[in-house]
Amino acid sequence: MTMLADEVDVVIGVDTHKHTHTAAVVLAATGASVGERTVGADPNGYQELFELAEPHGALRAWAIEGTAGYGAGLTRYLLERGERVIELDRPNRAHRRGGAKSDSLDALRAAREALARGQLAEPRAGGQRAALSVLLATRRSAVDAGKVAQQQLHALVVAAPESLRAKFRSKTTTQMLSIGARLRVDGRWDLETRTTASVLKALSSRARELATEAKRHEDAINQVVRSWRPDLLTLEGVGPIVAATVLCAWSHPGRCRSDGAFAKLGGAAPIPASSGLTVRYRLNRYGDRQLNRALHTIVIVRLSHDPATKAYAQRRIKEGRTPREVKRCLKRYVARQLFRQLEGSEKALDCL
Repeated sequence: MTMLADEVDVVIGVDTHKHTHTAAVVLAATGASVGERTVGADPNGYQELFELAEPHGALRAWAIEGTAGYGAGLTRYLLERGERVIELDRPNRAHRRGGAKSDSLDALRAAREALARGQLAEPRAGGQRAALSVLLATRRSAVDAGKVAQQQLHALVVAAPESLRAKFRSKTTTQMLSIGARLRVDGRWDLETRTTASVLKALSSRARELATEAKRHEDAINQVVRSWRPDLLTLEGVGPIVAATVLCAWSHPGRCRSDGAFAKLGGAAPIPASSGLTVRYRLNRYGDRQLNRALHTIVIVRLSHDPATKAYAQRRIKEGRTPREVKRCLKRYVARQLFRQLEGSEKALDCL
């Protein structure tokens, strides 16, 4: 295993915030700090940090917290100039020695943590992946808000005056939204009925508008996926949303060193919990939960429609596995298949 200290002379740790970034320059050989600076989170500040690092040697790496958040601008600036950038997680407060906390200490910790790690993470790519990430987040918020509006509509109808409730009785959600959007408020109604009708109309219109917005984002996601990696859509159980979620997590070739690392990223790699003569594993609840959800969706679809997956599940159940354990195994196999497909392996389809 090659350590970062064998490849660079200095590591610049950066603690990122919305308005400022604090950097600490650390010698790779000794871990000693030889400089630090706090700058604004703008192009001028990025240039200052670049100039701070230049006198300390050309062989350097940047350890940045939040490369897809507050550190996105700095990460983009450095990558455009050919700098090596390492992605670090936000620190766990419980692990800070003595509870010490400051921007300079966090920057120093980031640099030393990068030097201590055997496996280093790369920042996610921009371009098509970033576009999918934005579209997925916006669609998800529209879908969630639409569900809330529908739930409120159902709750209000239950307690609505009978003259309104009768219009919605025994109707599906789609029909209720259509009826609610066409409601007309009669000035002769009492205050409670007028107010309830107005709110039902507003909620119905909002839910329908959000559904239209979500569909528009889904169409845009489909276009990006088909122009980037249409081969994913040929896999059983993989639609545009699932494919986009997988691509956002995977990002680019080489980011995950193996299918095991990709499975761990998606929380599909079980955690060993053996002791003595007892061999067991715990469910992994870490990693990218959106990727984990995508893997689960693929498994559910294949259990319903794919003969090979059905046969595998039946065989494992006969061996004593529970349905939940079978699904965990299948998620691991799906992660392997997706990784091989994304990395261009010829063995992508030979997973079960």
